[in-house]
Amino acid sequence: MARLFGTDGVRGLANRDITAELALDLSVAAAHVLGDRGDFVGHRPRAVVGRDPRASGEFLSAAVIAGLASAGVDVYDAGVLPTPAIAFLTAELGADLGVVLSASHNAMPDNGIKFFARGGHKLEDSVENAIEGRLDEAWDRPTGADVGRVLPLTDGADRYVAHLLSALPNRLDDLHVVIDAAHGAASIVSPRAFRSAGARVEVIGAEPDGLNINDGYGSTHLCMLQQAVVERGADLGIAHDGDADRCLAVDHTGAPIDGDQIMAILALAMREQGTLAHDTLVATVMSNLGMLLAMRDAGITVRQTGVGDRYVLEDMKAGGYSLGGEQSGHVVLSEHATTGDGTLTGLLLAARVVATGESLRDLAAVMTRLPQKMMNVKGVDKDAADSNEAVQAAVARAEAELADTGRVLLRKSGTEPLVRVMVEAKTPEQASAICHHLADVVREQLAL
Repeated sequence: MARLFGTDGVRGLANRDITAELALDLSVAAAHVLGDRGDFVGHRPRAVVGRDPRASGEFLSAAVIAGLASAGVDVYDAGVLPTPAIAFLTAELGADLGVVLSASHNAMPDNGIKFFARGGHKLEDSVENAIEGRLDEAWDRPTGADVGRVLPLTDGADRYVAHLLSALPNRLDDLHVVIDAAHGAASIVSPRAFRSAGARVEVIGAEPDGLNINDGYGSTHLCMLQQAVVERGADLGIAHDGDADRCLAVDHTGAPIDGDQIMAILALAMREQGTLAHDTLVATVMSNLGMLLAMRDAGITVRQTGVGDRYVLEDMKAGGYSLGGEQSGHVVLSEHATTGDGTLTGLLLAARVVATGESLRDLAAVMTRLPQKMMNVKGVDKDAADSNEAVQAAVARAEAELADTGRVLLRKSGTEPLVRVMVEAKTPEQASAICHHLADVVREQLAL
C-alpha cells in the first residue's frame, strides 16, 4: 500500500481522495498518537486549525475540527490564513498541534491536510506513519466535559502580521510594490504587512471566491504580475502561491527573480548582518549551478539536500543553519519561522532593496543563472535509472562534455513512474540538446 503522507502532508482531489471522512479520521488518529506519546500530559490538549480559501476547505476544516474535538482536543479555528501563519500560531499559542487545509500551488479541485507538531514544526516521518497506522481503529470516546471545545481565533491575522513586522531590519517607506496573492490565503495579510511596513502597495490576484485560487495568478503564473509591475512603474513585484509558503519576485523591468536568486540576495544580507549561521545556505540539488558558484565566490558554503522543503528543514535543524530553501520559492528563515513563509521572504527581500538603495535587478545580478532544461520521462522503470549501464554511461559522457561549465541531474520521481532529467550548460541550445539526448536514452533503456 502506498504511503498516505507525501513530502508535504496528504494531498489529492478534494471529496474524492481527500474526503471529510478521511479528514476526520486523520485528526482523531493524530490526537491519539500525540496523546499516547505524552504530548498532552498535564493539560487539556489544544490545536490551531486554518485553511486556504478553496471551497473544499470549508467542509474539510469542519471535519478536522470535529475529529479533534471529538477526541478531546480544544480547537482554535483560525479560518483563512497562510500555512506559515498557522505554524507560527501553533507555537505562539503553545498549542499541541496545528492543522492546515491546503493544496498549496495546486489547482482548486485539489486539497490537502498538513499537520504541525508543538512549536510549529512539521511532523517526523515516524509520527506520520503512526497516524496512518491508527486510522479507523476502535477507540473510547470522551463524553461530557471531556470533549473538546471550539473557539474562533479572531486575532490570528493581527498576531501574524505583528510577528512579520518584528522580523524586519528596516522599514519599506516609499517602496512601490505590486503583490500577487494568487487569490489565496495571503490576499489580506500580505498587502497589510507591506503597507504597515511603509510600502506603497498595489494588489492583484486578491479576490478569492473559493474557486479561483492559483487560477492564472500567483507564483506559478507570473505573467500578470510582470505586466502589472511594468505598467504601474513599480519597484518590484511579489508573487505568492495559494497558501503563501512561497515567494517569487519580479524586478522593475518585469524580469522574474526565482528562489535561487532570492536566497543568494538574502544570504549576502544575512552574512553582512551576522545572522547567516555558519556562513551556510541549505538548498536542494535542483538549485541552479549559477547560485552555487556565486555563493562559493562570496565565501558562503552551500549544503544540498534532496528535493522537498522538508529535507531542507531537516538539514537546517540538524546543523543549526538559519537560511535554506528551494528554487521554487520556498525559503526558510529559521530565526523567524519554522517553515517556508512567502510573506516574510518578500518583506526581507524588499527590505534589502531599501537598505542598499539598489534595484532588485542589480541585487539579483550577484548570480548568473545558467540555462537550464528539464524533462520528465514517463512510463519507465524509474528504479533502474541509477543502475542501468547505458544510462550511466550517457550521463558520464554528458558530464565530460560539460566539464565545469554545467551539470547533469537524473532523479526518479517520488510519486510517479518517471525520471526527471535536468541539464545546465553555457547556452540554452547546449542544455536542450544534451537533455533531449539523455531523455531519449532513458526512454529507450528503461521502457516498461
